[in-house]
Amino acid sequence: MKKNTFSIKNAFIGIFTGFINGIFGSGGGTLLVPILNNILKIEEHKSHATALGIIIFLTTTSSIIYISKGTYDIKLTYQVAIGSIVGGVVGAKLLCKVTGKFLRITFGIIMIIASIRMVF
Repeated sequence: MKKNTFSIKNAFIGIFTGFINGIFGSGGGTLLVPILNNILKIEEHKSHATALGIIIFLTTTSSIIYISKGTYDIKLTYQVAIGSIVGGVVGAKLLCKVTGKFLRITFGIIMIIASIRMVF
């Protein structure tokens, strides 16, 4: 078993994704999953699950700053969070049941649709 040690490369990946998340409110999944897959060579299922774990820290940090600056809608957050919890449970259970290829293709399609919507 490989021992996890501090890596400058991993720290820079964190700084980059944190910066993008802080500015655009995105970056956790959209950047981390491909980075974990392609740069760090993490298996599909593990990269999706790991990205979700990292997103907790990204969103908590950014949210604290957004709340302190008044750029936050608490009521909307609670309303959407309820559905997000349900969706997260269902998604996490399904993650273990789909293939890596299915994850790659589905994630890619979702990213393409999102990028087209952002441009137009």
